[in-house]
Amino acid sequence: MHHPASYPHQATRADVRIPLPDGAELSGRLWRPVTEQPVPAVLEYCADRLGDATVERDAQRHPWYAGHGYASLRVDARGWGSSGGVPGPEGGETEPADGLAALDWLAAQPWCDGRIGLLGLGDGATTALRLAAQGPAAVAAVVAVCPSDDRYGEHYLGGSVRAAELPAAATARLAAAACPPDPVRVGEDWRRQWLDRLAELQPPLHGRLAHQTRDAFWAEAPLTAITAPVLAVAGWAGPGADTVLRLLERLTAPAFGIIGPWRHGYPDQGDPGPAIGFLQETLRWWDHWLRRQDTGMPAEPRLRSWLATPGESDAGHWIGDESWPSDDVREIHYDLTEALRTAGTPAGERFVTVRSPQQTGADAPWHGRPVDQRAEDGRSVCFDSAPLSEPLVLLGRPAVRLRVRLPGGVTGGQLAARLCDVAPDGSSVPITRGALNLAARRGTDLAVAWPPDAVEEVAFDLAATGHALAVGHRLRLALSSAYWPLVWPQPATQGVLVDPGHGVLTLPVRHLAADVGRPPVVFAEPEQAAPPPVRRTSPVAPRPERVLKQFTATGQWRVELAPHQGGAVTLPDGLVRAEEAREYYRIQQHDPLAAAVHCDWSIRLERPELGWDVTVRAGTELDCDADAFTARSRLTAWEGGAVLFERDWERRIPRTGG
Repeated sequence: MHHPASYPHQATRADVRIPLPDGAELSGRLWRPVTEQPVPAVLEYCADRLGDATVERDAQRHPWYAGHGYASLRVDARGWGSSGGVPGPEGGETEPADGLAALDWLAAQPWCDGRIGLLGLGDGATTALRLAAQGPAAVAAVVAVCPSDDRYGEHYLGGSVRAAELPAAATARLAAAACPPDPVRVGEDWRRQWLDRLAELQPPLHGRLAHQTRDAFWAEAPLTAITAPVLAVAGWAGPGADTVLRLLERLTAPAFGIIGPWRHGYPDQGDPGPAIGFLQETLRWWDHWLRRQDTGMPAEPRLRSWLATPGESDAGHWIGDESWPSDDVREIHYDLTEALRTAGTPAGERFVTVRSPQQTGADAPWHGRPVDQRAEDGRSVCFDSAPLSEPLVLLGRPAVRLRVRLPGGVTGGQLAARLCDVAPDGSSVPITRGALNLAARRGTDLAVAWPPDAVEEVAFDLAATGHALAVGHRLRLALSSAYWPLVWPQPATQGVLVDPGHGVLTLPVRHLAADVGRPPVVFAEPEQAAPPPVRRTSPVAPRPERVLKQFTATGQWRVELAPHQGGAVTLPDGLVRAEEAREYYRIQQHDPLAAAVHCDWSIRLERPELGWDVTVRAGTELDCDADAFTARSRLTAWEGGAVLFERDWERRIPRTGG
C-alpha cells in the first residue's frame, strides 16, 4: 500500500453540524483543500458512526480526495453516531429526505462549486443510489461499492430466509443503532439523546421476518430514474455483483462496472484477492464528471471483471467487456442426460430423488474463501460433464430449469443448486450457487403450496460469477434439498423428485477469443492517505473465525462464527472502541425443525479522560416449528458498569413463505 508523501493541495479537517428542516442536526466531518476557489465535493452519507466505527476507513480516502482538490464530506444519518434525532423506519423516506437536505447544504456552501459526487459502501452505496434516483440537480456522478438494488433479496434467497445473513445483520444493526452520541461532540445532553434513541428502537429482525414474500414492505422507488453517471463496484465473493450487472443492464445513464475477487469492502483493501488503485480510479471518475476533464474514463470497457482461473499461478486475471450484456457472452444450454450426467441412476427411472441431510451447506464457501466441496457433493445429486477438451469461461448469471414432483402428501420443499469446478484429482472448487423455495416458484411475491402429485417446471438463477474451467476439468451441477445455514430449511424431509430428462442448465459462456486484440485491463497499485495513529489491543481469548462442529451421538451440527474478536482500538482523539460478535447456527441431521440461530453483538465505548464508559449488547435467538418462527431479541445498555436500559422482545411469526 502506497501512502503519498505530498498532494497537489494541503487540506484541513473540521467537524460540522448540518441543520435539517425540522430542527434536527446531522453530524458531519469535512476535509477541504486549502484554496480560494470553489471546488467540487464528494458526499458519503450513511447510517453508521463516523466518530468511531468508520474513523480508519474515512481517514484512508476523504483526506486523499481533499488533497486532490475536492471537498470531501462524511455524514451520519439521523439517529446514528452523534447526529440528532432517532433513526427513521427501515425503508422509509426519512433517510433519503435528510440526505437531500445534506446535499442542499453542501451545494450552498461558498467553498463548493455546486457539483457533487455521491460515494458509498454497502448500505451507504444503496443510499447513494436512492438519493441519485431523486434527481437532485447537484449530483453529477455516483460511486457505489457493494450496493443493493433489492432489499428483499438481501434477506431472502429464492423465497427462503437467509439464515446466515438475516439474524446476524439485524443483530449488528440493532447494536450499532443503540450506541450513544459522543459527549465530546454533543455535550452534556448526550444521555438524554441516548435514552430517546433507545426508547424508539425496534429489532430489525422482526419487521424483516414478518414479510416473507416481496410485498409492499420491500417496495422502493426504481433506480432506473437515475440520470447521473454511475460507477458500480463489487466483488464476486461478496454481495453486490448481481446488482452491478443489473445496473449496467437497466440504467439509461452512463454506467460502468468493476467486479473483482473481493468480498464486502473497498477494492484498495484487496480482501481476499489482489487490491487495485481504487482511489485513483475514482479520481478519474470524479475528474471526468465533476471537473469535466478528459480522463479517458468513458473509453474504458463497460465492465471490467476478475476472471478466476484455479490452478494458474495468480489464480486469475482482469478482463474487459465493451458492453453489458456483452456481445462476447452467449447462453449455452446443457441438458442433464447427455451433456451432464449423474451416476447411479437406474436406466428405467424417470425421476431422481434429491434428499439431502439437513447439514448440507455446512461446508459452503465462507467470506469468499473456497472450501473443497467433495463432502457437500456427497450429500447432493451431482450431474457432471465429460472432461473439457477446451477451456470454458463463464461470465454472468447461470440458471437452472427443472421438472419437479414432490413425494406423496408433501406440499412444500426447496432446491439448492451449486456449480463446481472438478479437477482431475477430484477436488471440487465452488463456482456459484442459488436456491429456490418451491412455494416461490411463481415469483417471490407469492407463496403457493404444491398441489398433491403435481409435476411442475421450476426455474431459478444462480449468483453471477466470473470463472474459467481448464482443459481436463469437469463442470458439476450439484442439487440438494437443504443448504444450511445459507437458507432456512423447509419442514418436509422427504426431499424433491427431479426429472433429468427435462432438466436444463443455462450458462453464460464467454468467447475464448474475446480479448484478442484488446488492450489488457490494468489498474494502478493501491494507494491511500496515511493511516491514522491508532493503538490496538488483542482480545483476551482469540477464537478461530469459523468453527464447524459435529456431535456424532446426537446428530447435531453447529457452525460458529466470530466476525469480531473483542480487541480494542484507541482512536487518535482518545476514544476507545471494542466490538465483539458471536454467531451460532445449529441443525439436526434429520430434523429441519431443529434449526436455530443465536447471535450476540456487543460494542463498548470509553473516554478514559472523562470517565465515560458505555456498553450496548444486542442478542437474537431464532428458531421455528412447522407453522411459525419464534424470534427473541434483547437489548441491554450499561453506563459505567450499571444497567441503564434493558428490553426484551419476543414474537411468533407465521411461516407464510420463507
